[in-house]
Amino acid sequence: MNTYIPVKNPPLAFLMKSMLLLILFGCCSFSRLTAQAQQRLKLADILQSNMVIQQNKAFKIWGNASPGAALIIEADWSKPVKVKADEQGNFLTKINVPKAVKGDFTTHTIRITSDKEEVSISNMLIGEVWICSGQSNMQFKLAEDKNAATELQKADHPNIRLFNAALNFSNSPLQTIKGKWQACTPETVKDFSAVGYYFAKTLQNRLNIPIGVIFSGIGASKAEAFIPQEVLAANPLLDSAYLKPYLNSPKSKEVVDGGFSFEKVMRPYLLYNAMINPLINLSVKGFCWYQGESNRNERNIYTLATQTLIRSWRERFAQGELPFYYVQVAPYFYDQEDPKLNDYAFFRESQERISSLKNTAMVVSMDVGEAKDLHPKQKGPLGVRLARTSLNLTYGIDTVDWKGPQYKSMKIKGSTVIISFDKTSVKSGLNTNDGQIPKYFTIAGADRVFYPAIAKIDGNNIILSSDEVKNPAAVRYAFTNYPVTNLQNIKGLPAVPFRTDNWPEKR
Repeated sequence: MNTYIPVKNPPLAFLMKSMLLLILFGCCSFSRLTAQAQQRLKLADILQSNMVIQQNKAFKIWGNASPGAALIIEADWSKPVKVKADEQGNFLTKINVPKAVKGDFTTHTIRITSDKEEVSISNMLIGEVWICSGQSNMQFKLAEDKNAATELQKADHPNIRLFNAALNFSNSPLQTIKGKWQACTPETVKDFSAVGYYFAKTLQNRLNIPIGVIFSGIGASKAEAFIPQEVLAANPLLDSAYLKPYLNSPKSKEVVDGGFSFEKVMRPYLLYNAMINPLINLSVKGFCWYQGESNRNERNIYTLATQTLIRSWRERFAQGELPFYYVQVAPYFYDQEDPKLNDYAFFRESQERISSLKNTAMVVSMDVGEAKDLHPKQKGPLGVRLARTSLNLTYGIDTVDWKGPQYKSMKIKGSTVIISFDKTSVKSGLNTNDGQIPKYFTIAGADRVFYPAIAKIDGNNIILSSDEVKNPAAVRYAFTNYPVTNLQNIKGLPAVPFRTDNWPEKR
């Protein structure tokens, strides 16, 4: 039998106490929300704890505060700097940064105050900052690398810092970018650019100072996607090839969001607006670039497009002629198994011409490509070669070889041809990476028909002959779509593809 027990009314004192607690809790919560709503002081997204600050350059600090607010910036290595926000609340100032000292990995803090507001960023290092960009072979994760199993186990490098920019698109230039600066660990680096990681690791080992690497790119993207709209518009060739067709299409009228599509990453200027423009106030040392596959059918304009990209980035970063080092596309068959096809070779030639622009240089990938894989798994050599290039050309360490055998001249003796290379590219000597004779040399006579040649290393030269060509007129090396090469100098740097003729491409 259930017994009914009446519940007594709670005492009045208890009710009053409960109501008071609710009021107090509500007021506190409201105060916190109000304070958060009133918090106006904010640094630019790229300025974070754990970042690397570019050494020996003025470091820009920018962000937002209350309109007209007076701010004080205090870096633990310099005197305080005062700046005032403009009418829109934007502020920007500079602080001097000392030269990095080898072996000095002291962490630093910057404190920004405005009235009762304060923002601090800490655990920062002073060293070198590089931006890596391009498409899928630069985006290619370390976890997917051929040597990932062993490399990730030892990828604990607290003095290498990584920033992986989140994908975004915009019709107009943005100031915001998503991502997080993190120290390099097996966990943080596994989804980071393999080329960027090997580049940073090689630099850090040689320079013995902190290295920061920013990856801001996306697979399948085209060069024009990283060029500002007004820059494309100012060049009649680029305007007619890329900008006008897009602006006259229905796609240009769409609302652009941050989601990926293979079509959207090829549209002009959207990636520049969202993934490069937010970085232009940042002090950096230079750029590494690996891109081209998506532009392979536009080789007549690609050199111009990429050189225009380089000039526009340099102008907007406003730090002089920043070094720009890039990777030539690797061999690939594009589902056409014909060893004589050479359209991709002509595209690689257009890539090589980019290096005629001052303070640029190309890294070759012909020996580590995979004929039937657009995304070769061996990225280590490419990151190392980019680093060797920068160590020699940017950091002035001329004892570091960076260039593979580079064609200089051809001498014909009867039915044989002697190929000579630039002396600086073969000062260590010539060999092959597999101990076999050099592959992928061809010879043609006046009929312009190329035949395979027998190649022999003779000191720093190559001697060529072919039974089918009695009177040689031209030589080509690795000048087809997917030759995975073996000729290199003793330092393991592969020979640059070349041709001695200027004959037009056969379509």
